[in-house]
Amino acid sequence: MKISSAEFITSNTDYKKCPAPVIPELAFIGRSNVGKSSLINMLVNKKKLAKTSNNPGKTQTINHFKINDKWYLVDLPGYGFAKISQAKRTEWQQMIYDYLKFRKNLVSVFVLIDSRLDPQKNDLDFINQLGEDQIPFGLAFTKADKQTKNKTHRNVSAFMKKLSESWETLPTYFISSAETGEGREDVLNYIEATCAEFKV
Repeated sequence: MKISSAEFITSNTDYKKCPAPVIPELAFIGRSNVGKSSLINMLVNKKKLAKTSNNPGKTQTINHFKINDKWYLVDLPGYGFAKISQAKRTEWQQMIYDYLKFRKNLVSVFVLIDSRLDPQKNDLDFINQLGEDQIPFGLAFTKADKQTKNKTHRNVSAFMKKLSESWETLPTYFISSAETGEGREDVLNYIEATCAEFKV
């Protein structure tokens, strides 16, 4: 897939106020500070489309970007160690849950996993919840450039092995780097194939 246009459309805190669900959309989510905004910018080849920050919790709304005038890329708030109140955390969780559960044109979710880490409970819990709710998803292991390829593959293998304890069929996954562009074509090809299956 070639990206010819990418533009910010709107931010919302209620899925009911999101753009009309007439074209497919793919959502990106992960632990705070997983490199989500950087990966999005790498995919669409625009350095400042999604706002990046060194402070976890920068994304606080459901953010829609229209790509090629054909599909939406949706940037969701992260989960994990953002320094927010319990009330705000609960509010975010409900906002994300409602969006994932009820958004009619959501064709897939990318769950971003930091490739430098051992399997994390909150990643596994989130993925298992997607499975229980029958929400299609794939995995994108980020920051592969921050360590050796052997280390990345060991960590990815450990994560997938952990998933296999509760999943009969493992999800599609990609290894990526916002710095080097690794994984870009594979992810875009996956998106293109997934969007092609969308029907209003």
